[in-house]
Amino acid sequence: MAGYPFDAIEPHWQAYWKAHDTFRTPDPDDPDFDASKPKCYVLDMFPYPSGAGLHVGHPEGYTATDIVARAKRMQGYNVLHPMGWDAFGLPAEQYAVETGTHPAETTQRNIARFREQLQRLGFSYDWDRELATTDVDYVKWTQWIFLKLYERGLAYESFAPVNWCPALGAVLSNEEVVDGKSEIGGHPVVQLPMRQWMLRITEYADRLLDGLDDLDWPESVKAMQRNWIGKSVGAEVDFRVFGHPEVRLRVFTTRPDTLFGATYMVLAPEQPLVDDITT
Repeated sequence: MAGYPFDAIEPHWQAYWKAHDTFRTPDPDDPDFDASKPKCYVLDMFPYPSGAGLHVGHPEGYTATDIVARAKRMQGYNVLHPMGWDAFGLPAEQYAVETGTHPAETTQRNIARFREQLQRLGFSYDWDRELATTDVDYVKWTQWIFLKLYERGLAYESFAPVNWCPALGAVLSNEEVVDGKSEIGGHPVVQLPMRQWMLRITEYADRLLDGLDDLDWPESVKAMQRNWIGKSVGAEVDFRVFGHPEVRLRVFTTRPDTLFGATYMVLAPEQPLVDDITT
């Protein structure tokens, strides 16, 4: 039995799919739109176009979602399965620094390489809907969304302790810090109070938690989401500080009934009150 001639068959069908828009998703005002079909939206996390190409983890996840998209099409669904590029952020900036080229140039070159590789892998994306988060038409809508959050009091400025990396010149998330160093580059990270834009995610904590119950996700992933939402039921208690009658130290606890057994309290070094109440 002859081997599978993938080098002939796969390019043939990939060219056919491209020429015939096989995986295009019609809009409601398109002539071929069928309103009777149920809808299915299959979205992958957009990759960071920050290196010379895809790594093995990309097709690992994308293959699974492509199977879902193809199966739903075969079941008669109108499937929207787009692809795009998460082109802003630290990975793209660092790659530009390491290669000594402008981020716009490296990002566009990497996107072209990523696109070529994904198309050669044969994923059933609707490439007519391709976007990059650096596109002006995309950025204006992220700004519009932020303004709406601000107008409704859901976005505000506040001083908060953050993971600051002097070498990268950026604030890092907890997930981007490993053993006190940046995940990218291994640079030292310190905690500093800095003025930041904050979002009142807690206003939606109940809705976010309730929504998890409807998701067919592994319990371990749901637990991670619940921890990120971070809802706790408890009480805020003000403590007086001996020798400083003007100071009130406010703490949150889920067990106020146990406070009567407390023998001491520990303040974080970055707590602003430390300088006021110590000599």
